[in-house]
Amino acid sequence: MTDESNYQHGTLGKAGVLLINLGTPDAPTKEALRPYLREFLSNPRVIEVPRLIWWPILHGFILPFRPKQSAEKYALIWSSEGSPLKVHTERQTALLAETLQNTTSSALMVEYAMNIGNPSVASVINKMTEAGCDRILVIPLFPQYAASSTAAAMDAVFSALRHIRNMPAIRTVKQYHDHPGYIASLAQNIRDYWNQRGHPDKLIISFHGVPRKNLDKGDPYHCLCQKTGRLLAETLNLNEDQYQVCFQSRFGRAQWLQPYTAKTLEQLGKAQTRRVDITCPGFVSDCLETLEEIAIEGKKTFTEAGGKEYHYIPCLNERDDWIAALAEIAKPNLYDWLEPAPSQEVLEQSKQRALAMGAKK
Repeated sequence: MTDESNYQHGTLGKAGVLLINLGTPDAPTKEALRPYLREFLSNPRVIEVPRLIWWPILHGFILPFRPKQSAEKYALIWSSEGSPLKVHTERQTALLAETLQNTTSSALMVEYAMNIGNPSVASVINKMTEAGCDRILVIPLFPQYAASSTAAAMDAVFSALRHIRNMPAIRTVKQYHDHPGYIASLAQNIRDYWNQRGHPDKLIISFHGVPRKNLDKGDPYHCLCQKTGRLLAETLNLNEDQYQVCFQSRFGRAQWLQPYTAKTLEQLGKAQTRRVDITCPGFVSDCLETLEEIAIEGKKTFTEAGGKEYHYIPCLNERDDWIAALAEIAKPNLYDWLEPAPSQEVLEQSKQRALAMGAKK
């Protein structure tokens, strides 16, 4: 339990917004990847295999070899500022804070955390409560809910709260796969790209994959991805022959959601498709899965199979319309948390009542 003896009774609390992204290693090295992968692949929300079976596989076959391979991939996309995912998330947080603060006179704190790696969810929640946040809106940066992403982030939040005596009020955003602002910003991002570079023969809308058994057990992720893809295609006025929803990042031998992005690109390449463009609306920030797996490996798969021209369309990142949409997602959950601040007289009366009932000065 945290030591909160410095709490001052009668102090005005403030609202906070916590954005949560998946996470990133601290450096593109095998030394940094090993603890990152261990934490990620040890999460029962991510790997739904009994530990008696999974632990020997993880520690005997994956952790001894995978960190080096993953580090080489991270090195390809690492920037001078660090991990692209972290850089974009930091910028989105700052821009959202500015946008929201312009709409209210109330004190508002906007922070971000990583579910895997740094800054951890627990450390940021502690930072926010220590700064006076007594109510926090949690927005996982995963537009389509999945147990392995959104629920895992929520687990981290509520686990952190177990160690806080004076817990803040918590509100959560489960998903925003069909939010009008989100869909509009996705569509405009693609239009802007096409206005500069022309149109493709096929638009691939690629989402991160999950095991097929998750869908069979009731996870809504597949349905939410399909709806995002459909709404995006409708907004772009595409017919069914002009786009394809696919799933990437398959791991292991089990069946995952299909069609697989890599196999679809290979088939389009073999058909000698003139041009394919690909977008990843399940990611709001460019990261390893978009910059290496899709932009680099995807192009290699398509062109080596016989395809001609391949374009990866970047994520929303810091687009103005995306930040505005993110603010609109947050506002309905904040509206009664951002009332005008009480007068100093009201605060003093509250403090005196607390002292009269025996509170510490």
